[in-house]
Amino acid sequence: MPLRIHFTMEDLARTRIADGPAPCIELSTAARQLQERTHPVRLGAWRHRTLSALRPASRMVFALMPRRGRITDFLSGTDSTSGTSGTGGATPADLIEQIRATPRSRLRASLEHTARHQPLPPWAHRLPDDPLLLRQLCDSLEHVADHALIPHWQEIQAMTAADATVRARQMLGGGVETLLARLNPRRVRWRAPVLEIAILSGLDADVHLTGQGLLLQPSVFAVEAPILNLDALPQPVLAYPVAPLQDTTAAPLFAPLPAAAAAAGGGGGGRTATAPDAVASVLGHTRAAVLTAIARHPGCSTRQLAALLGIAKASASEHATTLRAAGLIDTRRERQTAAHVVTPTGIALLNAPRARP
Repeated sequence: MPLRIHFTMEDLARTRIADGPAPCIELSTAARQLQERTHPVRLGAWRHRTLSALRPASRMVFALMPRRGRITDFLSGTDSTSGTSGTGGATPADLIEQIRATPRSRLRASLEHTARHQPLPPWAHRLPDDPLLLRQLCDSLEHVADHALIPHWQEIQAMTAADATVRARQMLGGGVETLLARLNPRRVRWRAPVLEIAILSGLDADVHLTGQGLLLQPSVFAVEAPILNLDALPQPVLAYPVAPLQDTTAAPLFAPLPAAAAAAGGGGGGRTATAPDAVASVLGHTRAAVLTAIARHPGCSTRQLAALLGIAKASASEHATTLRAAGLIDTRRERQTAAHVVTPTGIALLNAPRARP
């Protein structure tokens, strides 16, 4: 039986879409995916590269972010909403700094709460009273994030932004109920006024939002099942896989970036550094401008792309088709509208260092 979330008119009015990834959700679900063997096509290469680079101390992270069961909640940051505010600006580095500053009282309460539901390793109980041990755990978290998330953060941001664009169009076209009905048809079903969610635990329960509404959080790594955090403030959070990951056709995620591009563009979600002259010499000026515009406006439609560049829609569509065929952009279609996003290869090209005279 599914989990049933009951909506009132106030809940529907206050339901919104996050406009960027939540670092705490991406880090915890990435840690879980590293311990899985599922999705070998989409995640196999990423999983192999990441695990090959991790130090043995990373086992501390996996002990508190296990493949199944609860994730100790102080790892979500300074409070239950850290990284899930929907502002799109938080990074994995911000999250880890918040975890480093966790008060002892919250550490202790969080660990005691987890221990009531599942066993913890003996060392975990010493975290509130052992600053050196906490530092080792945070260093291990940072190490995992450095290899699993940060090199791909721009792509994660682009994928969630593109998904948010698709969802916003669904809401504009049919209201919140249409948005909920199309959120994740395999796992989520809208039976007005109830949202039925099939979660991994198989929990059979009724939840009333009591006017808080719901924050809908697109996620790249939460591909197994929706994740629901009812304790988040100011409103509960429902994480779901971004739209492209719900397609039946699997494609590998996170192709390895060239070293120069990874160094230039992997630092925690900063703005893409472009080299327009170098890119134009390869693609031509108009096509380079199209690629740059998509990088700066992930999820833009073909019509928006044409308006940004002051070119005809047919020309924007033609250039986008060429860039997609070259593997530099990807396009998610929602009915008659396309949402364009730059691929890792496109990011690598934009971040390529300029040749010196």
